[in-house]
Amino acid sequence: MSKPQPSITQPTTTLHLFSRDLRLDDNPALLQACQSERLLCVYCVDRRWFRAERYQTRAMGALRWQFLRQSLEALQQQLAKRGQTLLVVHGEPTQQLARLIQLYSVDQLSCGHTVGYDERHSLQQLKARFPRLHLCETDNYTLFDQQQLPFSITELPDSYSKFRRQVEQLSVNTPLAAPDLLPPPPPLLQSQDKLPSLSPGFDQHSDFNGGESAAWQHMQHYFASNAPGHYKATRNALDGWQNSSKFSPWLNSGCLSVRRLLATLQQYEARHGANDSTQWLYVELLWREYFQWLALKQGVSLFRFRGLRNQPPLTSFYPEQFTRWCQGTTPWPLVNACMNELRRTGYLSNRGRQIVASALVNELQLDWRYGAAWFEQQLVDYDVAVNWGNWQYIAGVGVDPRGGRHFNLDKQTSQFDPDGTYRKHWAGNSTPAPLYSRDASDWPVLPGKHSPTPRQ
Repeated sequence: MSKPQPSITQPTTTLHLFSRDLRLDDNPALLQACQSERLLCVYCVDRRWFRAERYQTRAMGALRWQFLRQSLEALQQQLAKRGQTLLVVHGEPTQQLARLIQLYSVDQLSCGHTVGYDERHSLQQLKARFPRLHLCETDNYTLFDQQQLPFSITELPDSYSKFRRQVEQLSVNTPLAAPDLLPPPPPLLQSQDKLPSLSPGFDQHSDFNGGESAAWQHMQHYFASNAPGHYKATRNALDGWQNSSKFSPWLNSGCLSVRRLLATLQQYEARHGANDSTQWLYVELLWREYFQWLALKQGVSLFRFRGLRNQPPLTSFYPEQFTRWCQGTTPWPLVNACMNELRRTGYLSNRGRQIVASALVNELQLDWRYGAAWFEQQLVDYDVAVNWGNWQYIAGVGVDPRGGRHFNLDKQTSQFDPDGTYRKHWAGNSTPAPLYSRDASDWPVLPGKHSPTPRQ
């Protein structure tokens, strides 16, 4: 005879940890938190984001931080309209959350379900430290709830095509409206920390503005145009605002719900009819979905050199080569143009990302994790699962059944920039210094000495 399960009483004080759900619309985790008497809304800024640690890069570059800061400020305004406030704290997340749990006698911690290894580890630490704390995780970043999947995470298909065949006909929950009212916050016993300012002299421009309202404005504009109906024909273009959907910055920060986006796509199809292009938009949302569940399955191996493979890739590390790749001064003008765009705007087309990743892995034969970390620093649409999963894919240590991708740079140039417009716009043809002026030990390569030759 099974023992009766203890009933869960209504929580008195819930701490909702905002992370990748910087919105009020279709936020089931926040709606769950609204069942409590008092609600403490928190966002944690980890100071380690702004320090160069792993792979000579920071986790948070200036353009990425600019977008995130705009998103947080927009969220604060939306919460204020409902009598709430966003408490921003700085420091190591586990320590900061533990302090708030004690300070405000929190009995429930609410958050969106996360697949990131560090975030999951932090939640596990909090649960161990506060065994009576009710941890409520809700799927609000993915199309499907985990329990909807027709397999366990440990049995996730080992390729995207197998995953797609099993899930593409699954129903997706109807997106939920934003709450009109929120429970009041407890009397705040501390003032919120100020958001870190941008670096002095920072004057770079981004075409993306953070925040839920900006996300909706872009979504409405996109689906009011004919771009969705031509998406498949234009998605591989290197440049051009309308050539790709450009939803990723808002999706990956949580300013826009992926379920809301799919519902809007389906409304477009109902008005104009479905075709290969609108279906391909859904295909790419499923790619994003696959990488989320794959990251959850992989755990820390998402960041390991050998990835999912038993055999690590053969690489060397030339610091100068990595710097030239980052700064766009390689011998390949198309790669340079792509890297210049990424550095100046915080964005790069999907085709451009594949080209420069292949160049780093195959032509330069460098450790793929350095490229993934550089993207993490630079991209305004950074997503841990998609970024690191795609880099594993290119490097041949991920789920690619072909064991990696090597793009012919001459062919890519003639196919996607035949008249040189893109290279000219992003200064890809500027004459670089020799790629190999130093060897792997950072010693100068003397004139007349044979220098290493990149693999072609």
